[in-house]
Amino acid sequence: MKVITEKEELYKLIKEAVREVLHEEIVEIFLKNIPLISKEEMKDIENLYGKPSLDKIAAFSETIEI
Repeated sequence: MKVITEKEELYKLIKEAVREVLHEEIVEIFLKNIPLISKEEMKDIENLYGKPSLDKIAAFSETIEI
């Protein structure tokens, strides 16, 4: 089975694949660099700012017709 593609189309496919891999790697590196906190630190944060509310309030909302 032969697949015939134009050079430009192949370039676009490779470029998109590289972008996806780079994005995944950047996200992984970012998440690995977020420091973990101890239970004691979490208690200090809750004492200072209170526990997070279960009711989420949207800061911004927009309706788009398609």
